[in-house]
Amino acid sequence: MGFFLETLLGGLMAGMLYALVALGFVLIFKASGVFNFAQGAMVLFAALAMARFAEWVPAWTGLDNKIVANVLAFLLAGAVMFVVAWLVELLVLRRLVNQEAATLLMATLGITYFLEGVGQTIFGSSIYKIDIGMPKDPVIVFDQVFQGGILINKEDVIAACIAAGLVALLTLFFQKTGTGRALRAVADDHQAAQSIGIPLDRIWVIVWCVAGVVALVAGMIWGSKLGVQFSLATVALRALPVVILGGLTSVPGAIIGGLIIGVGEKLSEVYIGPLVGGGIEIWFAYVLALGFLLIRPQGLFGEKIIDRV
Repeated sequence: MGFFLETLLGGLMAGMLYALVALGFVLIFKASGVFNFAQGAMVLFAALAMARFAEWVPAWTGLDNKIVANVLAFLLAGAVMFVVAWLVELLVLRRLVNQEAATLLMATLGITYFLEGVGQTIFGSSIYKIDIGMPKDPVIVFDQVFQGGILINKEDVIAACIAAGLVALLTLFFQKTGTGRALRAVADDHQAAQSIGIPLDRIWVIVWCVAGVVALVAGMIWGSKLGVQFSLATVALRALPVVILGGLTSVPGAIIGGLIIGVGEKLSEVYIGPLVGGGIEIWFAYVLALGFLLIRPQGLFGEKIIDRV
């Protein structure tokens, strides 16, 4: 029982990180109808900015306090992501309003390669680390309840708490603020929202900026765990099954989908993997997403699309 709970908790914590990346897809798609394939590149770009600013700030200011240096690096990286989001909306999306979905998809693919290239030019192509002070040593808990206890990685716990806190803040933002209500109105009907005076351009800038902050937090966490390297952009591919499972238009769906994928990957690898030679964790999420595409294409919480002729 203790080993099962250990695997379950590990899956839940991994699922929260998947959900964090998936939120970037959902936020942008809800507000603008754009499936943002550049979200992975945004995570990578943000992680590179955070890692390099964490190195440069002490050199520029002479600060010896790592906490203050990391806070300043985070603020600078956040400012960079705001500028990137604003430029994407201004130079690309604003000029492609009411275009076909395939056109918008190709535009985000172009943004992906542009961000990867510019990130390499500005910040370098080496492997960097992000040290934000998260402890990496595992700890054993509930050793009085279960024989041998439950082994938990402190870094995973803190990362999951950060992800959960950001998700909660975004939920409050969407539900309790005027801007959040405007975002939901735009998501429901662009033309109706525009007819009552909601400026679409400003809303899209806000959404991309929020997605940039989400990418920064995700990049900071994944960069701390895995190191900042260009393979980090593929993290977004791990979030695609989450989006398909939860629904492209649902923030709660991204959260629940992430938890289901995270737990499913861990449990299948531990309990089914030895029977088939392992490797299930790599493809489990994609097979599950494929099954949902065949049975319920809109996902668990997505809106059913009805075409009227």
